Amino acid sequence: MTALWLLRRLPTLGPGWRSAGVRGIHRASSLYADTPPSKPVTSTSYVHGTSLVPLLYKTVGQCLEESANRFPEREALVFLREGVRRTFAQLKQEVEQLAAGLLALGLKKGDRLGVWGPNSYEWVLMQLATAQAGIILVSVNPAYQSHELEFVLKKVGCKALVFPSQFKTQNYYDLLKQVCPELEKASAGGIKSENLPELTTVIMMDTKLPGTFQMNEVMQAGSTSYMKQLRDTESKLSCEEPINIQFTSGTTGSPKGATLSHHNIVNNANLIGRRLGFDWKPIRSAMPAPLYHCLGSVWGTMVMSVHGTPLIFPSPSFEGKATLEAVVQEKCTFLHGTPTMYIDMLEQPTFSSYDLSSLRAGVITGSPTPPELMRKIIDDLNMREIVVAYGTTENSPVTFLSFSLDEINRKLETVGHILPHTEAKVVSPETGLILPLNTSGELMIRGYCTMLGYWNDEPKTKEVITPEYWYKTGDIAALDEYGYCRIVGRCKDMIIRGGENIYPAEIEQFLHTHPSIQEAQVIGVKDQKMGEEICACIRLRADLDCTAEDIKAFCKGKISHFKIPRYIVFLKEFPVTISGKVQKFKLQEIIQKELQL
Repeated sequence: MTALWLLRRLPTLGPGWRSAGVRGIHRASSLYADTPPSKPVTSTSYVHGTSLVPLLYKTVGQCLEESANRFPEREALVFLREGVRRTFAQLKQEVEQLAAGLLALGLKKGDRLGVWGPNSYEWVLMQLATAQAGIILVSVNPAYQSHELEFVLKKVGCKALVFPSQFKTQNYYDLLKQVCPELEKASAGGIKSENLPELTTVIMMDTKLPGTFQMNEVMQAGSTSYMKQLRDTESKLSCEEPINIQFTSGTTGSPKGATLSHHNIVNNANLIGRRLGFDWKPIRSAMPAPLYHCLGSVWGTMVMSVHGTPLIFPSPSFEGKATLEAVVQEKCTFLHGTPTMYIDMLEQPTFSSYDLSSLRAGVITGSPTPPELMRKIIDDLNMREIVVAYGTTENSPVTFLSFSLDEINRKLETVGHILPHTEAKVVSPETGLILPLNTSGELMIRGYCTMLGYWNDEPKTKEVITPEYWYKTGDIAALDEYGYCRIVGRCKDMIIRGGENIYPAEIEQFLHTHPSIQEAQVIGVKDQKMGEEICACIRLRADLDCTAEDIKAFCKGKISHFKIPRYIVFLKEFPVTISGKVQKFKLQEIIQKELQL
């Protein structure tokens, strides 16, 4: 009992609490913190994360309510650019008010509501309010153009869409009008669109424009009678029901809606937090990653809701300078980011002027991390307890995660250790049989975290989830005897640019609509800052001319800015197999040399 009592007291012990003696106590207590294995846990390329902590059988709303009851006056959310600060008690009250307001608009359990825009307090409110009302949140990439938005809204049958009036060059209202021209003349909540028959309601986060509700109107609509309806709805919610649809592109070029349940994201958030001590350490997290992505919505909002830890948003979208300022101003102890984000922060001209002494930990995820970058993060950002995470949207998302106390080489060479209640195996892509330890093959995952499926797409779901419920990641990996995973490469051609997953087939299909292009092959090429950049290799039609600038101009405003190729190379022919299939790995070798990357 003495060791456990002292462990509980650690947050009050001051700056020297991470002593060697305390470290030993930390390792001894698996009740309060996940601990690295001290001896091998597997003899083949299969590992099962075990734990004394059971899975939670709770909804998102129940988790927020528990945190609000435990820490009513603790700060929950800070949005620095908006000047918004909310305690857990305030957050819970406003979430309930908005949830009741959504019911007042006629939305009901199972309806889909899309949120389309950058990080904001309204985004988080919608995420939590929809969960409480049983409405399924659809995360829409804020960079989507009109035809991408149209596909998503049709695919899931969105009944409502929420967005700000504008962000940077994106005028969201005008973009929606391109696919829903009836909006401007419709009554609020009464949209009747020929193109988008399911869409009836548009809610604007800031201003009020024709055919829309304004956010405050929805908040005020949650009268006492709708509060009673909300309580009745909550009492009938199951944690196994869908609560979030996150779109991820596919190799066919069409985005797929990974559908996640309360059970998926609540438990992923709980296990992430427990591994890193969020359930007992004094944590203040800076979140520069987007909420439409799992890193922001699960590791951000859900970890905050489950563990009652303050979450700080520096700016609507990532800004290196704003993130560093937030860490200093808010005395953040934990920082989230992709390699690209960390590079940007470290390269700020005034970096040396920031007092980052409050930082001690953080996570790096989204794409492979060069060893030299990891060392700079540890030394220059003062993040001695940095961890590496690996996962996929389809797995809620984290499946492998470092321990804070892992040795540096583990953090440099692996993506961490299997999370509790999660199975992983590495199999031969040819035979499907489990491979020996430290042998490369396809990584497969099974457990509570695996998505319910792709929304309204059973064929694509069956392609990635086996009858035994193993999810095929498409990544080439190797497992060691301690349950740590090393990512070797990717089965698919996915490009990871600054943590953003980009699938070449989607861009190729669009480029093929250009009148001068005969054939386009899109590949990823190495980039020191972004990890990978997009290169379009193009064969032009006979007797037609075109420049790289022409093609980039053709892309602008039609596909998301992060999908527009940085490099455009014109070729007469592509390397192909005997059967005529383009050999992209050979194409990459050619282009890397030509571009001298």
